[in-house]
Amino acid sequence: MPKLKTKSGAKKRFALTGTGKIKRKNAYKSHILTKKTTKQKRNLTQTSYVASVDEKSVLRQLAIK
Repeated sequence: MPKLKTKSGAKKRFALTGTGKIKRKNAYKSHILTKKTTKQKRNLTQTSYVASVDEKSVLRQLAIK
């Protein structure tokens, strides 16, 4: 069986941590920012982790496991 190619969109959006979690950026931070509060925009800046139910799908897109 040939090697699987990594999905280039997933490659740009996700990163693996040393402990095996998958980091991601939060949505809703790209446009229409004037109506969002400063607190909301500040909290959306922080990175978060992919939910455990979605990890298998993301790892498959990254051609890992």
